[in-house]
Amino acid sequence: MANSRNRPATYADLYDVPENQVGEIIGGELFASPRPAVRHANVATLLGAMLIGPYRRGIGGPGGWVLLYEPELHFRDDVLVPELAGWRRERLADLPGDAAAVEVVPDWICELLSPSTARLDRARKLPIYARERAGHAWLIDPAAQTLEVMRLEGERWTLIGTFAGDAQVRAEPFDAIELDLATLWTL
Repeated sequence: MANSRNRPATYADLYDVPENQVGEIIGGELFASPRPAVRHANVATLLGAMLIGPYRRGIGGPGGWVLLYEPELHFRDDVLVPELAGWRRERLADLPGDAAAVEVVPDWICELLSPSTARLDRARKLPIYARERAGHAWLIDPAAQTLEVMRLEGERWTLIGTFAGDAQVRAEPFDAIELDLATLWTL
């Protein structure tokens, strides 16, 4: 839900967002979304667990990635918080350490859709990720048990594939390993 105001939102406005919500600034508007439900958080945790070994640590996969859960991303005046984001290590060789946010555009973002955030994620955040040149985007709907995989081509997202249920998936940019989607939907 967007908060109405007579001025563009600033970073200071994020301090007024209650702790049980995630605050983002998109196009000058402050958005406060509820913290993820348990199913939502479970899917994000399980996906991170599937990717960190092979892609961050190089165990059973190529390594070479930095993966973060709910990083605060600053792009111009926009402040976005995807569920997961990943950078090829050469693009984010040094984590910002004590910084509150990352200003390097991710190579991959993952948004988990919920009834309260799906419209914002699709209509407002995806265009910003495209504008900033993030290479890949995944949209996961835990309720529908679907994964949409997109690649940025020029200035537009191209849908590479939609996967559902218990599919075994090799999905860009993490197609060196096979993901078992059924694992994501289990509590």
